Amino acid sequence: MPRQQFTPEQHSVRVLKVGERVRHILSELLSRQEVHDERVSAANISVTEVRMTPDLRSASVYVKPLLGMDEADIVQALRQNTAFFQREVAKRLGLKFAPKLRFTPDESFDEAERIERLLRDPRVARDIGEHDD
Repeated sequence: MPRQQFTPEQHSVRVLKVGERVRHILSELLSRQEVHDERVSAANISVTEVRMTPDLRSASVYVKPLLGMDEADIVQALRQNTAFFQREVAKRLGLKFAPKLRFTPDESFDEAERIERLLRDPRVARDIGEHDD
């Protein structure tokens, strides 16, 4: 059977769709506490984003523990259980190759807070106020 060819637009949409499916699968596994690791099952972990490589062979999984849990410990526990997550994703995804998962703490919330602090600075507020006249 000939290999299916995708246009660049279709390829990028497919990458996004597969990434979103992987995010949903991981979120479901974490919310149902199907991981047999006390550190992971005791924490509320949000999978904020999954970025797939164009060949769909690896995925960067961005996670954020809720309620101020120890982020480094949670990410380390997720990394130690990567084989379980990859096996479950492969089983539920139905692709030819199972993507290799790489868990990373999501820094986007910290960056957003930093930008908010900068915007609340009195000098920045003064500069913004001058342009509103």
